[in-house]
Amino acid sequence: MVHLHEMPEGPRNLIVDQDLPKYPETKCKSGPKLEDRRIAIVTTAGLHRRKDKHFSPGKAEYRIIPSNTDMEDLIMSHISTNFDRTGFYKDVNVVLPHDRLVELVKRGEVGQEADFHYSFMGATPPRALEPAANELVGVLKDDNVTGVIFSPV
Repeated sequence: MVHLHEMPEGPRNLIVDQDLPKYPETKCKSGPKLEDRRIAIVTTAGLHRRKDKHFSPGKAEYRIIPSNTDMEDLIMSHISTNFDRTGFYKDVNVVLPHDRLVELVKRGEVGQEADFHYSFMGATPPRALEPAANELVGVLKDDNVTGVIFSPV
C-alpha cells in the first residue's frame, strides 16, 4: 500500500479527515491457552475463491474461505487503486497467513485451525462494515472459534 506522504493531497486529505468511530474502552478477556485455541483468519484483502462473487464498491460484506481451499484458487477483487498486489501474487500468505497457521498447528503451538476463514474488502467505511462484522462475530462463536488472526490490508 502506498505511504500517506506519497499520496496526492486530495486522496491524502480524505484519509486524514475521515470520521472514524469512537469505541468505548473494553477490557481484554482471558481465554484458553494458545495451544488449546481454535483459530480463524480474517483479512481485509478482498480475497475469495474464483467461483465466488467478486467484491463490489460500497458493499460491506465478507466472503467465506473454507480452510481446505487450494490457495491457488484465491483471487483478489479488492477495488482500491492505491493497493500494491505484488506480495499477494508472490505469496498469498502475505494477506492470508494460512500456511503459517497450519505450521503452528502441526508444531502444537496452536490448538487447531477453524474450518473457515473470512475476507472483507478494506477501503470500506468502518460504520458500513459494522453490521457484517457483528454478524461474523456470531458465526465465529457458533463455530467455536476462540481466537482470530486479523490481517488488515
